[in-house]
Amino acid sequence: MKSINLNSILLILVIFATLKGVQGQQLPQYSQYIFNAMHVNPAYAGYKIDPFVQATYRSQFGGFEGAPKTFSLSADIANSLQTMGFGLNINSDQFGASDIQSMLLTYSYTVQISYESFLSLGLSSGFTSYGLDASQFQPDDPNDPGIPQGRINAITPNLNLGIFFHTPVFFTGLSAYNLVGQNILEKKQLAIATHNYHFYFQMGVLLPISNELSFKPSVLIREDLNGPTSYDINAMFLIKENYWIGTSFRSGLSKNKTMISELSGNRTALALLFDFFITDDLRMGYAYDFNLNSKSNYINNSHELSLGYYLNSKWLSKYRNRHF
Repeated sequence: MKSINLNSILLILVIFATLKGVQGQQLPQYSQYIFNAMHVNPAYAGYKIDPFVQATYRSQFGGFEGAPKTFSLSADIANSLQTMGFGLNINSDQFGASDIQSMLLTYSYTVQISYESFLSLGLSSGFTSYGLDASQFQPDDPNDPGIPQGRINAITPNLNLGIFFHTPVFFTGLSAYNLVGQNILEKKQLAIATHNYHFYFQMGVLLPISNELSFKPSVLIREDLNGPTSYDINAMFLIKENYWIGTSFRSGLSKNKTMISELSGNRTALALLFDFFITDDLRMGYAYDFNLNSKSNYINNSHELSLGYYLNSKWLSKYRNRHF
Protein backbone atom coordinates (compact mmCIF):
# COMPACT_ATOMS: atom_id res chain seq x y z
CA MET A 1 0.00 0.00 0.00
CA LYS A 2 1.31 3.46 -0.88
CA SER A 3 2.19 5.74 1.99
CA ILE A 4 0.11 8.87 2.38
CA ASN A 5 1.74 11.95 3.84
CA LEU A 6 0.05 14.45 6.15
CA ASN A 7 -0.37 17.07 3.45
CA SER A 8 -2.28 14.66 1.24
CA ILE A 9 -4.57 13.63 4.10
CA LEU A 10 -5.30 17.26 4.96
CA LEU A 11 -5.93 18.07 1.31
CA ILE A 12 -8.45 15.23 1.03
CA LEU A 13 -10.21 16.34 4.22
CA VAL A 14 -10.48 19.94 3.09
CA ILE A 15 -11.67 19.18 -0.43
CA PHE A 16 -14.10 16.55 0.80
CA ALA A 17 -15.54 19.09 3.20
CA THR A 18 -15.72 21.58 0.36
CA LEU A 19 -17.61 19.06 -1.75
CA LYS A 20 -19.97 18.39 1.11
CA GLY A 21 -20.84 21.90 2.00
CA VAL A 22 -19.21 24.96 0.56
CA GLN A 23 -18.48 26.99 -2.52
CA GLY A 24 -20.31 25.16 -5.21
CA GLN A 25 -19.94 21.52 -4.19
CA GLN A 26 -20.56 19.84 -7.53
CA LEU A 27 -20.90 23.16 -9.35
CA PRO A 28 -17.67 24.38 -10.92
CA GLN A 29 -16.10 27.32 -9.14
CA TYR A 30 -14.45 29.93 -11.34
CA SER A 31 -12.86 33.25 -10.50
CA GLN A 32 -13.48 34.65 -13.99
CA TYR A 33 -17.28 34.51 -13.83
CA ILE A 34 -16.81 38.28 -13.54
CA PHE A 35 -16.26 38.35 -17.31
CA ASN A 36 -18.78 35.65 -18.25
CA ALA A 37 -21.73 35.35 -15.86
CA MET A 38 -23.11 32.33 -17.74
CA HIS A 39 -21.14 30.35 -15.15
CA VAL A 40 -23.56 31.52 -12.45
CA ASN A 41 -26.71 32.75 -14.22
CA PRO A 42 -28.48 31.35 -17.31
CA ALA A 43 -30.23 34.70 -17.90
CA TYR A 44 -26.84 36.07 -19.01
CA ALA A 45 -27.00 34.12 -22.29
CA GLY A 46 -26.91 36.51 -25.25
CA TYR A 47 -25.76 39.50 -23.18
CA LYS A 48 -22.71 40.02 -25.42
CA ILE A 49 -25.01 40.01 -28.51
CA ASP A 50 -22.42 38.48 -30.87
CA PRO A 51 -21.74 34.73 -30.90
CA PHE A 52 -19.10 34.23 -28.23
CA VAL A 53 -17.19 31.04 -27.42
CA GLN A 54 -15.01 30.67 -24.34
CA ALA A 55 -12.84 27.88 -22.96
CA THR A 56 -11.76 27.98 -19.31
CA TYR A 57 -9.33 25.74 -17.44
CA ARG A 58 -8.79 25.81 -13.68
CA SER A 59 -6.18 23.89 -11.69
CA GLN A 60 -6.55 23.94 -7.90
CA PHE A 61 -4.09 22.94 -5.17
CA GLY A 62 -1.27 22.32 -7.63
CA GLY A 63 1.43 19.90 -6.56
CA PHE A 64 -0.92 17.28 -5.11
CA GLU A 65 -1.68 14.09 -6.99
CA GLY A 66 -5.39 13.95 -7.82
CA ALA A 67 -5.95 17.65 -7.11
CA PRO A 68 -9.07 19.20 -8.70
CA LYS A 69 -8.97 20.19 -12.35
CA THR A 70 -11.91 21.84 -14.07
CA PHE A 71 -12.55 22.59 -17.74
CA SER A 72 -15.51 24.36 -19.31
CA LEU A 73 -16.58 25.29 -22.81
CA SER A 74 -19.37 27.84 -23.15
CA ALA A 75 -21.00 29.53 -26.12
CA ASP A 76 -23.86 31.99 -26.42
CA ILE A 77 -25.53 34.25 -28.96
CA ALA A 78 -28.48 36.65 -29.21
CA ASN A 79 -31.06 36.67 -31.99
CA SER A 80 -31.15 39.54 -34.50
CA LEU A 81 -33.80 41.39 -32.48
CA GLN A 82 -31.71 40.95 -29.31
CA THR A 83 -34.76 39.68 -27.44
CA MET A 84 -33.60 36.08 -27.01
CA GLY A 85 -30.33 34.45 -26.07
CA PHE A 86 -29.17 30.89 -26.68
CA GLY A 87 -26.27 29.15 -25.00
CA LEU A 88 -24.38 25.92 -24.43
CA ASN A 89 -22.22 25.05 -21.44
CA ILE A 90 -20.07 21.91 -21.11
CA ASN A 91 -18.16 21.26 -17.87
CA SER A 92 -15.72 18.61 -16.72
CA ASP A 93 -14.52 18.29 -13.10
CA GLN A 94 -11.95 15.76 -11.90
CA PHE A 95 -10.78 15.23 -8.35
CA GLY A 96 -8.93 12.06 -7.43
CA ALA A 97 -11.17 9.06 -8.04
CA SER A 98 -14.26 11.17 -8.76
CA ASP A 99 -15.32 12.93 -11.93
CA ILE A 100 -18.27 15.09 -12.90
CA GLN A 101 -19.38 15.91 -16.43
CA SER A 102 -22.29 18.15 -17.41
CA MET A 103 -23.91 19.65 -20.48
CA LEU A 104 -26.53 22.40 -20.39
CA LEU A 105 -28.56 24.16 -23.06
CA THR A 106 -29.55 27.71 -22.15
CA TYR A 107 -32.34 30.05 -23.23
CA SER A 108 -33.00 33.62 -22.14
CA TYR A 109 -35.66 36.18 -22.99
CA THR A 110 -34.93 39.90 -22.66
CA VAL A 111 -37.37 42.79 -22.19
CA GLN A 112 -36.28 46.38 -22.71
CA ILE A 113 -37.67 48.30 -19.74
CA SER A 114 -36.40 51.73 -20.76
CA TYR A 115 -33.95 53.19 -23.26
CA GLU A 116 -30.91 51.60 -21.60
CA SER A 117 -32.46 49.20 -19.07
CA PHE A 118 -32.96 45.51 -19.79
CA LEU A 119 -34.42 42.59 -17.83
CA SER A 120 -33.65 39.00 -18.83
CA LEU A 121 -35.19 35.73 -17.67
CA GLY A 122 -33.24 32.57 -18.34
CA LEU A 123 -33.24 28.82 -17.87
CA SER A 124 -30.75 26.09 -18.58
CA SER A 125 -31.45 22.39 -18.72
CA GLY A 126 -29.45 19.28 -19.40
CA PHE A 127 -27.75 16.50 -17.49
CA THR A 128 -24.92 15.90 -15.05
CA SER A 129 -22.93 12.67 -14.86
CA TYR A 130 -21.24 11.72 -11.58
CA GLY A 131 -18.63 8.98 -11.39
CA LEU A 132 -16.50 7.36 -8.71
CA ASP A 133 -13.70 4.94 -9.61
CA ALA A 134 -13.29 2.88 -6.45
CA SER A 135 -10.53 0.81 -8.04
CA GLN A 136 -8.18 3.69 -7.26
CA PHE A 137 -8.69 3.17 -3.53
CA GLN A 138 -6.17 1.12 -1.59
CA PRO A 139 -7.93 0.14 1.64
CA ASP A 140 -6.30 -1.94 4.40
CA ASP A 141 -9.22 -4.34 4.13
CA PRO A 142 -10.37 -4.65 0.49
CA ASN A 143 -13.20 -6.96 1.59
CA ASP A 144 -14.79 -4.33 3.81
CA PRO A 145 -18.46 -4.19 2.68
CA GLY A 146 -18.55 -0.48 3.48
CA ILE A 147 -16.01 0.30 0.76
CA PRO A 148 -17.42 0.61 -2.79
CA GLN A 149 -16.14 -1.71 -5.48
CA GLY A 150 -15.48 -0.99 -9.14
CA ARG A 151 -16.95 2.11 -10.72
CA ILE A 152 -20.14 3.84 -9.65
CA ASN A 153 -21.98 6.10 -12.11
CA ALA A 154 -25.11 8.19 -11.93
CA ILE A 155 -26.71 10.57 -14.41
CA THR A 156 -29.15 13.21 -13.24
CA PRO A 157 -31.30 15.72 -15.12
CA ASN A 158 -30.68 19.35 -14.30
CA LEU A 159 -32.64 22.58 -14.33
CA ASN A 160 -31.43 26.08 -13.49
CA LEU A 161 -33.31 29.40 -13.49
CA GLY A 162 -32.12 33.00 -13.41
CA ILE A 163 -33.04 36.66 -13.70
CA PHE A 164 -30.63 39.40 -14.80
CA PHE A 165 -31.12 43.18 -14.91
CA HIS A 166 -28.61 45.58 -16.40
CA THR A 167 -27.99 49.11 -17.61
CA PRO A 168 -24.68 50.46 -18.96
CA VAL A 169 -23.57 51.28 -15.39
CA PHE A 170 -25.41 48.81 -13.11
CA PHE A 171 -26.32 45.14 -12.98
CA THR A 172 -27.87 42.64 -10.58
CA GLY A 173 -28.92 39.02 -10.91
CA LEU A 174 -30.38 36.09 -9.00
CA SER A 175 -30.23 32.42 -10.00
CA ALA A 176 -31.10 28.96 -8.67
CA TYR A 177 -29.20 25.80 -9.70
CA ASN A 178 -29.74 22.04 -9.31
CA LEU A 179 -33.52 22.33 -9.04
CA VAL A 180 -34.08 18.69 -10.03
CA GLY A 181 -32.23 15.38 -9.78
CA GLN A 182 -31.37 15.07 -6.06
CA ASN A 183 -33.07 11.72 -5.45
CA ILE A 184 -31.12 9.87 -8.15
CA LEU A 185 -27.79 10.37 -6.40
CA GLU A 186 -29.20 9.32 -3.04
CA LYS A 187 -30.27 6.00 -4.53
CA LYS A 188 -26.81 5.49 -6.00
CA GLN A 189 -25.18 6.25 -2.62
CA LEU A 190 -22.73 8.71 -4.16
CA ALA A 191 -21.91 10.51 -0.94
CA ILE A 192 -19.62 13.13 -2.47
CA ALA A 193 -22.08 14.04 -5.21
CA THR A 194 -24.81 15.75 -3.25
CA HIS A 195 -26.28 17.83 -6.09
CA ASN A 196 -27.76 20.29 -3.60
CA TYR A 197 -29.74 23.41 -4.43
CA HIS A 198 -27.51 26.42 -5.10
CA PHE A 199 -28.48 30.08 -5.16
CA TYR A 200 -26.43 32.98 -6.50
CA PHE A 201 -26.89 36.71 -6.05
CA GLN A 202 -24.83 39.28 -7.98
CA MET A 203 -24.66 43.06 -8.00
CA GLY A 204 -22.21 45.58 -9.36
CA VAL A 205 -21.70 49.03 -10.86
CA LEU A 206 -19.37 50.67 -13.36
CA LEU A 207 -17.95 54.01 -12.19
CA PRO A 208 -16.12 56.19 -14.74
CA ILE A 209 -12.95 57.75 -13.32
CA SER A 210 -11.62 59.33 -16.51
CA ASN A 211 -12.00 58.93 -20.26
CA GLU A 212 -9.65 55.95 -20.19
CA LEU A 213 -10.28 54.44 -16.76
CA SER A 214 -13.36 52.96 -15.06
CA PHE A 215 -13.85 51.16 -11.75
CA LYS A 216 -16.16 48.14 -11.40
CA PRO A 217 -16.93 46.95 -7.85
CA SER A 218 -19.22 43.94 -7.50
CA VAL A 219 -20.31 41.20 -5.11
CA LEU A 220 -21.38 37.59 -5.47
CA ILE A 221 -23.10 35.56 -2.74
CA ARG A 222 -23.46 31.76 -2.94
CA GLU A 223 -25.86 29.75 -0.78
CA ASP A 224 -26.62 26.01 -0.82
CA LEU A 225 -28.76 25.81 2.37
CA ASN A 226 -26.41 23.23 3.91
CA GLY A 227 -22.85 24.43 4.06
CA PRO A 228 -21.42 27.88 4.75
CA THR A 229 -22.62 30.92 2.84
CA SER A 230 -19.73 32.13 0.71
CA TYR A 231 -19.21 35.56 -0.79
CA ASP A 232 -16.89 37.34 -3.21
CA ILE A 233 -16.04 41.05 -3.07
CA ASN A 234 -14.55 42.14 -6.39
CA ALA A 235 -12.73 45.29 -7.48
CA MET A 236 -11.88 45.59 -11.17
CA PHE A 237 -10.42 48.42 -13.25
CA LEU A 238 -11.05 48.86 -16.97
CA ILE A 239 -8.28 50.62 -18.89
CA LYS A 240 -8.83 52.04 -22.38
CA GLU A 241 -11.85 49.76 -22.95
CA ASN A 242 -9.47 46.83 -23.55
CA TYR A 243 -7.71 45.82 -20.34
CA TRP A 244 -9.24 44.56 -17.12
CA ILE A 245 -7.14 44.22 -13.97
CA GLY A 246 -8.27 43.75 -10.41
CA THR A 247 -8.75 41.53 -7.40
CA SER A 248 -11.39 39.35 -5.75
CA PHE A 249 -11.67 38.55 -2.05
CA ARG A 250 -13.48 35.29 -1.24
CA SER A 251 -14.58 34.01 2.15
CA GLY A 252 -17.46 32.23 3.86
CA LEU A 253 -19.78 32.33 6.86
CA SER A 254 -19.91 28.94 8.59
CA LYS A 255 -23.09 27.52 10.08
CA ASN A 256 -21.15 25.38 12.56
CA LYS A 257 -17.73 25.35 14.16
CA THR A 258 -16.39 21.89 13.45
CA MET A 259 -12.77 21.51 12.39
CA ILE A 260 -13.71 20.56 8.87
CA SER A 261 -16.08 23.51 8.60
CA GLU A 262 -13.38 25.92 9.68
CA LEU A 263 -10.86 24.40 7.29
CA SER A 264 -13.17 24.63 4.32
CA GLY A 265 -16.13 26.90 5.01
CA ASN A 266 -14.05 29.73 6.39
CA ARG A 267 -11.34 29.35 3.78
CA THR A 268 -10.32 32.81 2.71
CA ALA A 269 -8.73 33.51 -0.66
CA LEU A 270 -7.56 36.45 -2.70
CA ALA A 271 -7.55 36.30 -6.50
CA LEU A 272 -5.68 38.51 -8.94
CA LEU A 273 -7.48 38.79 -12.27
CA PHE A 274 -6.53 39.96 -15.75
CA ASP A 275 -8.57 40.05 -18.94
CA PHE A 276 -7.73 41.79 -22.20
CA PHE A 277 -8.39 41.80 -25.94
CA ILE A 278 -5.50 40.28 -27.89
CA THR A 279 -7.21 41.27 -31.14
CA ASP A 280 -10.57 42.85 -31.90
CA ASP A 281 -12.24 39.42 -31.63
CA LEU A 282 -9.97 37.42 -29.31
CA ARG A 283 -9.74 37.92 -25.56
CA MET A 284 -7.76 36.15 -22.86
CA GLY A 285 -8.13 36.03 -19.10
CA TYR A 286 -6.06 34.75 -16.19
CA ALA A 287 -6.69 34.42 -12.46
CA TYR A 288 -4.30 33.45 -9.69
CA ASP A 289 -5.82 32.54 -6.32
CA PHE A 290 -3.89 32.88 -3.07
CA ASN A 291 -5.03 30.98 -0.01
CA LEU A 292 -5.02 33.37 2.96
CA ASN A 293 -6.36 31.14 5.72
CA SER A 294 -3.58 30.32 8.18
CA LYS A 295 -5.06 26.85 8.75
CA SER A 296 -4.73 26.07 5.07
CA ASN A 297 -1.14 27.09 4.43
CA TYR A 298 -0.32 23.60 3.23
CA ILE A 299 -2.62 23.97 0.25
CA ASN A 300 -1.01 25.46 -2.83
CA ASN A 301 -2.64 28.20 -4.86
CA SER A 302 -4.80 27.92 -7.98
CA HIS A 303 -4.45 28.97 -11.61
CA GLU A 304 -7.26 29.74 -14.05
CA LEU A 305 -6.89 30.52 -17.75
CA SER A 306 -9.60 31.46 -20.25
CA LEU A 307 -9.67 32.16 -23.97
CA GLY A 308 -12.69 33.70 -25.65
CA TYR A 309 -13.51 34.46 -29.27
CA TYR A 310 -16.24 36.50 -30.98
CA LEU A 311 -17.17 34.50 -34.06
CA ASN A 312 -18.83 37.46 -35.76
CA SER A 313 -18.16 40.90 -34.30
CA LYS A 314 -21.06 42.60 -36.06
CA TRP A 315 -22.27 44.25 -32.86
CA LEU A 316 -19.04 44.26 -30.88
CA SER A 317 -17.99 47.85 -31.54
CA LYS A 318 -21.46 49.16 -30.71
CA TYR A 319 -21.93 47.07 -27.58
CA ARG A 320 -18.36 47.09 -26.29
CA ASN A 321 -19.82 49.06 -23.35
CA ARG A 322 -21.49 45.88 -22.09
CA HIS A 323 -19.01 45.35 -19.28
CA PHE A 324 -20.94 42.95 -17.07
